[in-house]
Amino acid sequence: MALLTVSDLSLGYDSHAILENLNFTVEQGDYLCIVGENGSGKTTLMKTLLGLQEPVSGKVEIGDELKKNEIGYLPQQTVVQRDFPASVREIVLSGCQGRCGLRPFYNKEEKKLAEENMERMEISDLADKSYRELSGGQQQRVLLARALCATRKVLLLDEPVSGLDPKVTIEMYRLIAKLNKDGITVIMISHDIDSAVRYATHVLHIGASVFFGTRDEYLQSDIGKFFLSHQKGSEA
Repeated sequence: MALLTVSDLSLGYDSHAILENLNFTVEQGDYLCIVGENGSGKTTLMKTLLGLQEPVSGKVEIGDELKKNEIGYLPQQTVVQRDFPASVREIVLSGCQGRCGLRPFYNKEEKKLAEENMERMEISDLADKSYRELSGGQQQRVLLARALCATRKVLLLDEPVSGLDPKVTIEMYRLIAKLNKDGITVIMISHDIDSAVRYATHVLHIGASVFFGTRDEYLQSDIGKFFLSHQKGSEA
């Protein structure tokens, strides 16, 4: 069975659907990019996959090999969150809270996991620094390390490169691609369709038209060709 199966899903607020009859699956090892116009329902879909929001109709089924607390989530940051007065180590460790149960303190295994994920994200040298003093790219690496403490299987990333400069954006995409290569399933929302399809194995395009398929199928589809050419034209 797939890690996630979405069947006839309709999304929206107060029973008013903004996206209807959505169907797709996510298998172990996939790198799914969710793209589409602003307001098309990408973040609403992400929240629904996480169980933070109820669908208008339809269902999201989680495979037997995956539990809800095994999904790591990197949401879009708010201004208040960027100014959070805690050390990098404390924030990364907080990703282990789901493992603690009723324990008030982190154990040796959890502390070791946090250290490993800081090393994985190449931020070990920042462990004792205040999060609020870091650059945007460094903060995203911290949050990604935190999300990795919550999962060894699936990462849900909502615009992880938003607001980052081009060099840092490339580095972030490289880190995410490496995590996927190491066996972590990635589901990522991106407004940057061109970069998204460069790394993805599968693409879900939502909006007035909906497409789900492999990266190559998307590149050959009418909707893929239209949006890719439109984005490149707007950047010229």
